[in-house]
Order: sequence, then structure tokens, then C-alpha cells
Amino acid sequence: MKLKQVRFWVFVISAALVTAYIVMDSERTMPGPLAAVHARIPELAGGNSCRACHGGWTRSMTSACLSCHAEIERQIDANAGFHGTLGAADPRQCASCHSDHHGSDFSIVNKQSFVRAGFPNQNAFEHGVLGFAMEGRHVELECTACHEHAETNLIPEGAHRFLGLTQNCASCHEDPHRGAMQQSCAACHDQTSFDSLFFSGHDEHLRLVGGHAELDCRSCHAKDTSHSLENYDRKSPVRARTCIDCHDSPHRDTFVREVASLVSMTKGASCVTCHRDEHTNFRDSRETLTREQHALAGFPLDAPHADVACDACHDPEIRHFAKRHPGRSADACSACHADVHGGQFESLGSFANGECTACHERTHFTPHAFTAEHHARTALPLDGRHLELDCHACHEKPEPLPISRGIEGAAAIASYERPRVFHGTPSDCRSCHEDAHRGYFDDRLADSDSTIEDCSACHTPHSFSELPAPFDHERFTGFALRGAHAQDTCTTCHAPKAEPDAAGRTFGFIADVFGPFEGCVTCHADPHQGAFHADDHFAPHPEGLSGCARCHVETSFRTPRGEFDHGRTTGFPLNGAHATAGCSACHPPLAYPDALGRTRARAVGRACADCHEDPHAGQFEVAGRIDCSRCHRSTDSFRQISFNHNLNSRFPLDDAHETVACSACHKEVEHDGERFIRYRPLGTQCVDCHGDHREPLRRRKKTRF
Repeated sequence: MKLKQVRFWVFVISAALVTAYIVMDSERTMPGPLAAVHARIPELAGGNSCRACHGGWTRSMTSACLSCHAEIERQIDANAGFHGTLGAADPRQCASCHSDHHGSDFSIVNKQSFVRAGFPNQNAFEHGVLGFAMEGRHVELECTACHEHAETNLIPEGAHRFLGLTQNCASCHEDPHRGAMQQSCAACHDQTSFDSLFFSGHDEHLRLVGGHAELDCRSCHAKDTSHSLENYDRKSPVRARTCIDCHDSPHRDTFVREVASLVSMTKGASCVTCHRDEHTNFRDSRETLTREQHALAGFPLDAPHADVACDACHDPEIRHFAKRHPGRSADACSACHADVHGGQFESLGSFANGECTACHERTHFTPHAFTAEHHARTALPLDGRHLELDCHACHEKPEPLPISRGIEGAAAIASYERPRVFHGTPSDCRSCHEDAHRGYFDDRLADSDSTIEDCSACHTPHSFSELPAPFDHERFTGFALRGAHAQDTCTTCHAPKAEPDAAGRTFGFIADVFGPFEGCVTCHADPHQGAFHADDHFAPHPEGLSGCARCHVETSFRTPRGEFDHGRTTGFPLNGAHATAGCSACHPPLAYPDALGRTRARAVGRACADCHEDPHAGQFEVAGRIDCSRCHRSTDSFRQISFNHNLNSRFPLDDAHETVACSACHKEVEHDGERFIRYRPLGTQCVDCHGDHREPLRRRKKTRF
């Protein structure tokens, strides 16, 4: 090979090596650190990765970007979405809106991105370019309310900043219809509130004015009906409805049919003859009814009704149709005339559902034609003193009420006043007459005899002092008049008053003389001074008797009721020696009856020491009381002793002491001039009785502690 050729190849090889080095060096040198979102991708983070984003010999930088951002490429190819509809910038010049190599804190989507896209900043973005015109409540929302990562610098892997949302309302809002609607949400709702509804084309069938203006759609298009919103489809609309399809007609069918025939319309559509769609309700003041139509209702407007205004008979304040239009009959006064009795005879009582002519003449209302025979049909037939009374005595005239309407005209209407009370007027005596018994019989008769309802059980309508039969004292008061009580006159217990009280009563009250009734002691002084008042202190009486009746009869207190059971009645049984003792042993007779009429003295007490002298000079007294029964349990004799030395004393008797006589330790002593056997206190140590006999040579053992 010639030298010249060798030099040529050396030059070529050297140039190739230099070029390769330059290229390799450029791969390792970047203008600045990548943004965090790119830097976290291993394929992009190395120093040799430039062509992964910038392309190389075989592809462009745009192709490199779109190889990772495939969704953006699909938008550009389909001319849809944000990148597919950009007008101010070329969507394939990625770097013009999204630059890099500015460090990890730099956001690739920034203000410059929106400026290049034709918007001053992110908040000024117009969603209308995407086919979603934001308005109403959506305008008030922050971007992050819908785009969670709109302001996030480093979004999580796999997440999107703005992509991934749809314009379907249900993608953000819960669908209360659960997919049942054939129309889109925007067909009935705007972006201000789901509660504000609209539907174009509704006036074609029904103008939403008047009473229909404020109705909720569901009022007419309820679920699970043929006219429901779910069933609506513009391509095949449902049949339009007439008035009677939705509203119940209060009119008689014959009236509706004849009116429809009169105006040459169908029954369902004839309502508009009187009720316009602009009316707010069926009682609208603009309703019209011709004389011909009124005659079809069954009441021709002839004299004297020809010139009467409609509201004179049909009060517009009455909302109930049947009451406002009660029916038409020439003899039914109440159909048009105001009821001066306030509806008292409408449905209750013996005159219910009757016409005014039951009590009034056909030609006038006053004077009435109500007689005593009519009154006999009520709860209170007029008899005795009631026949002498004027009607107004029981049926008083109340205070006037506001004006009522009537057929006579406004001037005559003003004379109407609040109706007198007829139906419901009390028929019992106490409603008109004061109870002279101060309510004594209210509770008594309510529990004891439900057949007794009022004063007529004891009085006649001619006079309260006139009794229809002898007074049954036991039935009405619970206190039978037997024995000595049957021989007394009424005034013995019910002392007459010098002057009648407010109820006109002169007959005295037991409580006024003797106080509240508490049995025999109410009228009779208690010689026992309350010793037997409380029944629960003693055993129950076998006959269920209580109080004085346990021991006494009503003929005389001195006549006992059977044999006196001392133990059951007083709680002190007469056993042993007490059983043989005479009554006077404890209850000695008195020389003269005391102030309570008692002829025997009260017992001194129940304790042994109350009657028997204490031979022990108070040695066994504890807290001021001596309990003899601890040692003397027998009631036959105090000499029968039940004393247990081991249990009842501080000195148990061992074998050596058990045979010792009591008198060996308990000797007679004298104290303060009184002689008695000493039992306590006595010593319990040996030396107390035996003296000190210690041996002089015996030593005590030392105690070790």
C-alpha cells in the first residue's frame, strides 16, 4: 500500500473517533436537572438518556414525547379534547408549552403552558373550548374540586392532572334516578341547582302557569306510572292528559256531562269552561258560571235568588267544596242561609240532619216554634221547676262574633251574633246548681255504686228538699245506722244552721261539728287515749273488724263484743300467773268515772318492773330498763329461774365451782339501808375469793420476748 493511502485511512479513522467522542460527551452533558416528574423515571434519569426525550437519528422530539403520552396523541389525532382543539399553539410542539431542565421544583404544566394555549392563567381557562360551558355552581368551585392534582407539582405515578374526567354529570354527582332516565341530566337541570327544573316544549300540552307554575315535576310525573319522567322520550311522547286525568271532580257526573254538552266539548276538557289554566286554584275569584250552567246544577236562579251575589250562598272563605256548595233544594234553608246555631244540629243529637223547619216556621226564624214536646226529645225533658224557666236561663247569649254571611244582605248580616248554645248544653244538676254537699258524693258514689249518676237519686225536679224515698244512709255514706245510731234523729249528728249557706243548705255537716270522719272517735271521746287507734299494732281481727268495733257493739260501749282477747288486742298475752289474776289487779276500778267516762284505771305498763318490785336493787338495770325475762322466763313464778351461769355471766362454772351453792358467792348485803343479794359486780379472779397463797420459794419463769 502506498504511503498516501495509509495517511488517508489514518485521517478517516481519527476523525471518526473524535466525532464519536464528541457525541458521547454531548450525551452526558445536560443544560440543567430534569423536573421531578421525569427524573423519577429510570430510563430518563441517566446521563445517556437524552434521545429518550429529544429523539435521535430515527425519530423527532414530538414522537419521543407522544410515545409516553399516548392519550395526548389520541386527542391530537382525533381533534378532540384540550390538545386536539388548541387554536393558538401547535399541539405537536410539546416543548413550546412544557419545557424541562429547570430543576426538580419546576412544574412542567405552568402559567406559560396556559398562556401559550391562549389563556392568561389556569384560573382563566374557558371550559367552553371543550364543549362544557361552566356556569352556576360550577363557576364557584376551585380547580382542585374536580381536578385533584391541578396544583400538585409532583403528581403520583399513574395519576393525571387534568385528563380522565368526562362531562357526564353522574361521573361527579350521584344519580338519584339510578340510570332510569332516558334524557340527559341537562335536559331537565341547570348548573345552578338540581332543584331548579325546566323542560322545553311543555306548553305544547299544558302551560305551566297559575296553579301549575309551582308544582314539582313528580306531582304529575310520578314514578312507576305511564306518565313518569323515566318513560318520557322525545321520539315517542306519551298521550297528553285532560283535567280529569289528574284532578278529581267534586261535581256530579250529570252536571259535568250536561255542561260539556252545552259547550260542545268532551267531559275531560270541559273544565276549562269555568276554570282557566292561569287560575291558581279551582276556587279562583275569576271563575265564571252562566245562569244556564247554574240551572244544570239543579237550582235555577229564579226570584228571590235571581239578584243574589254568588258569594252570598257560596262563601269564598270556605275551602271545602261540599260545604261551599252544599247542594240545592228550595226547602233546604241551610244550603244558603248562615247557620245561626253554629252547626250544633248538623250531625249530633235528636235533631241531627234536620232542616230549620224542625224548630222554625217556613216564613220566618223568629219567634221559634220549639215547645216542651220538642224539648222532651233532648237529654233534659222539662219537668217541675224547669217548666217555669225562660229558655235564656239555660241557653245564655254569648258575646258577639265577627259578621257572618247570609242571603238577607250585609246590613241584616251585621245583626247576627254568636250563636246560643243548644246542643251540648249540660243536662246534669251540678252544671247549673251548686253542690250543697261540697263534693262529698263524687268519689264515694263513683267507686261504690256506678248506677247513681246525679242528684235525682235523692232529689226531685220540684224541690231539693223533696226526697223521692227515705234516705239510705249506708248506701250513700257507707255508714249504717244501727243500734244506738238508729234511735237518733238526723240533727243529732247534722246540727242545723241558723242561716243557710251559699247553696241554700241549713242541714249541718259532720265535719263542721266533729271534724273529718275517722270512725267512732270522730263523735265519741276516746277513753283509751289513742292506745287502740293503729290497727297495725295488733293482730288482725278474725272478722276483719277495726277500731272500736273490735271490742264494742253499736248498742252500747259497755256491752263487749264477745270475750276480750287480751293478747290479740293489746299485744300482752295473759299467761301463767297473769291468767289467774283478775282485771282489777292491773286495772283497779275508779271511785268516779274520769273526764272520758272511763271507770277503770289504765295499766301501769307492760314491763315486769312496772308492776313488780325489783328485789335486786337495780343491779340488772341497763339503759334505764330491767329485762326480767333474761332469768325469769316462766310467767308462773319468779322462783323458776332460767339463768345459765356459763352463758349469761362473765364467770363460767368449771368442775370445781359447779357444785358450789349460789349463796357461797352471792351473799346478802346492805346498801343505803336496803338489804339484797349481791350478784353484780363480783370479782372473777381467784384471789377475789381465795386470797393470795403464793409459795415463797416458787420463782416465776422469765418471759422471753
